Parts: sequence; structure tokens; C-alpha cells
Amino acid sequence: MYRKIRIKEGGISKMRMSWISLSALLCVALVSIGGEKPNIVVILADDMGYSDIGCYGGEIQTPHIDRLAQEGMRFRHFYNNAKCTTTRASLMSGRYPNRGAGALVPEEYVTLPQAMKLAGYRTILSGKWHLGHSKGSLPMDRGFDESYGLFDGCSSFFYPTDPDKPNFGKRYFGHNEKRITEFPDDFYATDAFTDHALGEIKKAIDAKQPYFLHLAYTAPHYPLHAPAEDIAKYKGRYAGGWEAMRQERYARMIKLGVIDTRVQLPPPDPRTEPWTGDDYQQRLMEIHAAMVDRMDQNIGRVLKLLDETGTADNTLIFFLSDNGASAENPRFDCVKGAEVGTRGSYRAIGPSWANACNTPFRKFKVHGHEGGMCTPCVVRWPSVIPENSWTDAVGHLIDFQPTLMSVAGLDPSADRAAGRNLPDGENLLPVLQGTERAREKPIFMEWVGNRAMRDGDWKITYWKNMKSWELFDLSKDRTELNDLSAVHPERFRQMTDQWDAWAMSTGVRMKKNPAKKKTK
Repeated sequence: MYRKIRIKEGGISKMRMSWISLSALLCVALVSIGGEKPNIVVILADDMGYSDIGCYGGEIQTPHIDRLAQEGMRFRHFYNNAKCTTTRASLMSGRYPNRGAGALVPEEYVTLPQAMKLAGYRTILSGKWHLGHSKGSLPMDRGFDESYGLFDGCSSFFYPTDPDKPNFGKRYFGHNEKRITEFPDDFYATDAFTDHALGEIKKAIDAKQPYFLHLAYTAPHYPLHAPAEDIAKYKGRYAGGWEAMRQERYARMIKLGVIDTRVQLPPPDPRTEPWTGDDYQQRLMEIHAAMVDRMDQNIGRVLKLLDETGTADNTLIFFLSDNGASAENPRFDCVKGAEVGTRGSYRAIGPSWANACNTPFRKFKVHGHEGGMCTPCVVRWPSVIPENSWTDAVGHLIDFQPTLMSVAGLDPSADRAAGRNLPDGENLLPVLQGTERAREKPIFMEWVGNRAMRDGDWKITYWKNMKSWELFDLSKDRTELNDLSAVHPERFRQMTDQWDAWAMSTGVRMKKNPAKKKTK
């Protein structure tokens, strides 16, 4: 059954005129399940590894995310852009980021919150934005009715305007159009983002208005900061070291069905250091675990509110990460001698723990390998999504806009013949309803010279340090160990040519076309 949505020009007077012509054409609506538009919550972790949460094989206590998995669906093959900024650009626009002149999300792109507003949703951002904090690029300029959080990249969890790098200005933390520079003594970012989200959910429920909430946590991105009581829960848990943790996770992942026994565990990354077992090495992972744990506790607060207000059954929830665990290893403290994990310290888990957090995959954030761009993705929508289910469908962040537009009653394919600013992604609603289907179009990635493309089960990756492409068959080699570029030269050439065409269309700057034929 279909119905028309009437859009009054005055109702979108604050939106850019450049996309009014498109919005007027988004008029074919899919009636939501049960006739009532669902609330939509997209929860995004920051620099979290593929196997960090319990329902994907991790030892970290994440009962609330695990509950979402038990009551919903898990993706085995969901992708991001391997970097904070480009991932958020795709999530907000439904398109690959603009990598030429101008912003990652140009002004003429229709954003996800702008689309949700057309469908009558209240749009809320709680947490990290990272797409600009100057006039014209604030969340409210791009479609959010309400925004609170870190509009910058990363910051102290205890006092976001503390310096976090030598000779670096203060990070930008704000509420709508107002910058915030002072914080209470008991401030902790993960809790604060949730406090704001809960307040906005209550307002939307009281107003009887469906809402789109983007709850974008900064956990567990460095700096490693967590409340002492959460860190204490993991004291001694990582005494066996990063390789022992990797082996344990690998075994649990097979048992849970995240992967099967055909998936080989690669050798430790070459950057992995010798394990000495000292307290400092252990404490890094203890704090990382505490940050993920605290994020899960706060997700539990959201679920509790939905249960108490009787709105859980009509709320679609996604949980995923913006990229894989990071191998970055800053060692700057803004307070000399600050204990790691406390205000004033500025440390990260480094490549050895990050390799284990990304079990079973190779590489890290910013890489085109699975460890950089494959994320756990958990989705719950009672009565629509099959409980405790898995899907092998390939999904990507660019799919959020067409999927959620469809859920909200808008047709993302309207005016496709005219080619006006339409999403690059695909509608995953049939997948969420339990239909397995092949992806129609390839997915692409690039960051600082690292590159990737996946088409069906075939994937090419380019690691800038190696300076050549590789070809993998993920149906037989999920952890990208066996380069088949010399075995399948025609497919290899076809895919690298496709990547080149995509790079040109999105403005990716290439100093030089990398070698397409490996020399061995």
C-alpha cells in the first residue's frame, strides 16, 4: 500500500533551496509496519574492534548490546570507511565522501537528518559530529533539530577542552550553536551524551513525534579514560597478553557462529611487540575494556527508558563502529606524571592490543583490509527483524540513508532518471526482514593511500606501504592471506579499473596510479 506525502515549502524554509526540488519529488511512501512510523536510533562506537563486544566473541562485558543481538540480527559483513571523518560523512549523506574541493558532505547533498525531517521526524545528535564546527557545517546546519557533544575529532573524556596534543588548540564541544568550554567535576563524556539523548527521547515521546537519534559515542577512541570502578572490573584480566586474548576470541567467534572453522587466524601483525606482562601493558587494555563496558552500560540506560515508556517495540536500533581498532600510539600527557586512564593522561592501546581487538582480521583503522573497514553491526526491530538471526548480506554505511528513508516512508529512488543527488547505497530493509540477497553494486574505500573494493566475494586491497594491489576471494579467505591477482588477472584488472573510475568520480587525489601487476 502506498500513500502520498504533501510537503509545504514553508515547512522546510530552513533547509537549503538546492535540494527542495528533490524533496518535493520524494512523495511515494511505504507505510511503516503496523501503520506507525518507528523511532530510529543509530548508535556508533568510535575505534572499536570487530570482536570487542560479547556477541562477536569478546570477553568485555556488554550485556545490553548482547541483548540487542539476541532480540535482533547480526551482520557478518558490514562495512565502514575505515576512518572517523569519511565514515561519518557517508552515514550522514548516503554517499561516498566528496574527496575533491570543498567539504566531505557538500552543501547540495541531502543529509540523513534532512530526509528524516521530511518524514516528520525530530532529529537528534548526541555525541561526536566531526564534520565541521564553523558556520554552515554545524549539525543544525545539516538537518539536526537538536545537537550536543563533540563537534571535533577526539578529546578528554573528563574535560573535553583539556589540551590533548602539543601546540594543539582546544577541541570544540557544543550544544546546538553554543560552544561549551566548562564542565562539572563529575563529567564523563559517555554518560553526558546519554543524558542528553534520554532527555530528547522523553521530549519526542511527550510530543508524540517519531524521532531519529544518532547516538555517536567517542568510546573507546583514545585518550584512554574511564571511571576507576569500571577499570577495576578488568584488573588482571589481560595478564596473558594480546596473543592469548586473540586466540581466546578466535575460539569464541567460531563457537558463536561469527566465523567458521575455514577462517584462518593470521600471524600476529608485524608491529606486535614482545609481551612482557608488565602492569602498564595490561592497564592499557583494562581501560579500553572499561570504556566499552561503560558505553554498554549507557546503552542499557537507553533500552530501559524504551521499555519503561512502552516504545521499545516501535523502535529500530542499530549498533556499529566507525572503523576498526586503531594502531595509533600517542604518548602525550597534558599533566606530567598523570596516571594512565585519568584526566591529564593521553595514551592509546597501540598496535599490539589493536591487532587482538580486530580478531580475526588483519590491519587496523585507516586500512582497506577487514580489520580497518569491517564492523560488527547489530540491529533490533521487534516483530520485523527475526530474533537471534545472522545475515551474510553485505552492508555499508551508505545504505543507511536509503534504508531509513524507506522505513520512514520516503522513496529514495525518486527522480533517479534525473540523477539528482541520490544515495550511493542500497535499501537493506528486505535484509532486515530476513531476506538474503546479493549486493547489486561494489563498495569502495580510500584513506591516505590505502584502498579497497569489494564486489561479491571478491576484494582488492592496496596497502600504501606495500605499493601494490592484492586480490582475495573472501568466500574462502576471509582474513585476506592468499593473493590471487596472478591467478585471476582479468578479474584483477577489471576491479582495479573500477576502483580508478570510482576514485576519479569522488575526487580522490592520487599522486600516481599504483602498480596493478605485482612483481614477485
